[in-house]
Amino acid sequence: MSRGLRKIRWLYQAGRQLLMRWRRWRMGLARVHATFYMGSHNRIARDFVAGPYSFIGDYCLIGPRVQIGAYTMLASQVAIVGDDHRIDLPGTPMVFAGRPERRPTIIEDDVWIGHGAILMTGVRIGRGAIVAAGAVVAADVPPYALVGGVPARKIRDRFAREDELRAHDAMLDAPPRRGVYSGPLGPATVVTPWGEAPIAEEEKAHHVQQ
Repeated sequence: MSRGLRKIRWLYQAGRQLLMRWRRWRMGLARVHATFYMGSHNRIARDFVAGPYSFIGDYCLIGPRVQIGAYTMLASQVAIVGDDHRIDLPGTPMVFAGRPERRPTIIEDDVWIGHGAILMTGVRIGRGAIVAAGAVVAADVPPYALVGGVPARKIRDRFAREDELRAHDAMLDAPPRRGVYSGPLGPATVVTPWGEAPIAEEEKAHHVQQ
């Protein structure tokens, strides 16, 4: 059924949009853009804000007061956690100490958070930055920096030349626009209103067109 559905592109797109509307409704996500896409088995606070063409993979944990920008990607099993318990009350066990005020976490436009990364509440990830898989981010990340490790430290800049950075900034400053998504890695599947199904090899190149 999925192969025939995919050949009727408008019907595939309608099914994809219907699936996302249902997931947004089920999870109470009223502040995400209509083009936002997420995988399954996520735990996301209802006040989550997501910009155009942003993406979240599977099994992510996102607490309150988190915002992601346009084109931003969170891979699977990313966690944004912290501000769970007060630790500064002498004579009171932490389990009974209550919670501090939750700080906002801002992930700007065109950021890629790698698989299994952990972001501590309150950090700001600058536009165009990349967080390597498995990193633990406890401090702000500058724009266009590639960081990794525990705790995360800067590895290098994303762009080597100033003219490349200016060109990318100009693109991000323009109104968001639709593009072509990357193809699937490994065993390819397509999400349909009836669940996930394999994609034939010859169809992979067409899967990413939105």
